[in-house]
Amino acid sequence: MRKITYSGQMIDIHKKYLTWLKIERNASPHTITSYERDLEDFFEFLSEYDAESVKDANRVTRFTIRAWMGALSEKGLTKSSIARKVSTLRSFFKFAFSRGYIKDNPAALVQLPKKEKILPKSLIADDVEAMFEALGNETIWDIQNRAILELFYATGIRLSELIGLNLKDVDFHQSQIRVMGKGAKERIIPFGNKAGDALKAWLDVRSEVIFQKTTKTDSGAVFLTKKGKRIYPVAVQRIVKECIERVSEASKTSPHVLRHSFATHLLNKGADIRIIKELMGHANLTATQVYTSTSVERLKNIYENSHPRGKL
Repeated sequence: MRKITYSGQMIDIHKKYLTWLKIERNASPHTITSYERDLEDFFEFLSEYDAESVKDANRVTRFTIRAWMGALSEKGLTKSSIARKVSTLRSFFKFAFSRGYIKDNPAALVQLPKKEKILPKSLIADDVEAMFEALGNETIWDIQNRAILELFYATGIRLSELIGLNLKDVDFHQSQIRVMGKGAKERIIPFGNKAGDALKAWLDVRSEVIFQKTTKTDSGAVFLTKKGKRIYPVAVQRIVKECIERVSEASKTSPHVLRHSFATHLLNKGADIRIIKELMGHANLTATQVYTSTSVERLKNIYENSHPRGKL
């Protein structure tokens, strides 16, 4: 943290604000450090833009803050980063105004920049097929890895849902699993023959890694570690990362990529977005609709690359 070498009313308010965050708001050390850094960035801007406003906080206006936002943008900061810094400033000036340190709140009417829409990353269908073809079957762990990947892609479940999956949650007769999602909401998800076969193959050999030290709770888990314990997030992330990297140069290689691929590929094949919402366990349709943007981008790419006069 760089040391502020100048003084004035703004700096005095800054110190009182940080104390308020710590004592009255019980903010975490990480939050306090982040807010302090944002404010120091603003003060540094003020020292060049209007040094007198460091001494007299009432000189800061909505236009001063807008100028700072412009300067941040010129430095290459993303809209989300700028929005976070402006949120800090809003909190700071709201505190200063409520305590009577300033006559007006210059940040009250400042609009936050709209965050960029970050489209979910997914694999193309060919890469998914290549990933499964590249999987081995030599060891018991190869068999489990295949079952994990097949289930992720077949159901779109979250990492936490796969970790928490128990034997009693798998229904081979109905070809479906039961998972406990966010907000302790239970849902039933079907799976296809490929995932079913991979799960059966794993369960046929799973008993080989059940040991005396395996607890009763762990013994009910579908997926296990080499020590006979319930598999944990980092282990699954490592498996997925290694398998995706064999066949794809995708920048994202987390289990969530397979969840996104599940939804995107269903949508591309004409599945109703409301059905996808239920399968994924989204609380509202807005969360699912981001996949329509992914699908539209794919259509644009096909159009641009295929139509003689289709350059967009």
